[in-house]
Amino acid sequence: MSPRDVAEALLRRWYVLVLALLLTAAGAYEVLHPTPQYLSSAVVVLKPPVTGNQPNQLTNLQPPLATLSYGIIQQLESPAGRAELDAAGVHGSFQLIPRNSGTSATPSYLIPSLQVQAQRSDPVRADTEVLRIIEVYSRHVTAMQDAQGVAAGSRITASVLVAPSAAPVQCTRTRALAGTALLGGVGGILGALWFDRYALRRRARKHTAPDPRRQAETVAVPG
Repeated sequence: MSPRDVAEALLRRWYVLVLALLLTAAGAYEVLHPTPQYLSSAVVVLKPPVTGNQPNQLTNLQPPLATLSYGIIQQLESPAGRAELDAAGVHGSFQLIPRNSGTSATPSYLIPSLQVQAQRSDPVRADTEVLRIIEVYSRHVTAMQDAQGVAAGSRITASVLVAPSAAPVQCTRTRALAGTALLGGVGGILGALWFDRYALRRRARKHTAPDPRRQAETVAVPG
């Protein structure tokens, strides 16, 4: 199609463009007035048991603890784990992010810490669901040691380093508005062109189809 054909098609189907404009305006309103979202985040660490050589548990962090933590993360992200979290009251998406970056005093992949995040429209609900995720995580730590028959004094424990705290999620409205306008404009033009071709084809088929009344007259009149 030439640019002229495109322009004529858009003029013929101006009502499709108006409909797209109204839908884009509705989308832009939602972008400019979004539902407030809050992101709650907490940090949990697996601590080894207290020993005579290492009374401070945080100075005795070992890579196997990080491996154990990641194994539990995989369990919670499985379909069975998500069903367990749903039964515990965690409804919606969540994130379990291993924080094994290390520090200047400890090498990478040594710190068995886990960042738990949940984004909800209510800050209290976000904090509550993060706490529920931590409870399920801690139960898995205990269950794994129960299955192995680990003695009480030799158990690994899950400890909350940073309590859940919800903060409002900041979004870039200008980018979202530009994306909505682009999507609405492209969608409106493509929709108008498609509808124009559909209408022209339907009209062409209607004109080329034989008239049933003429066919009946031809059959009725003898040769």
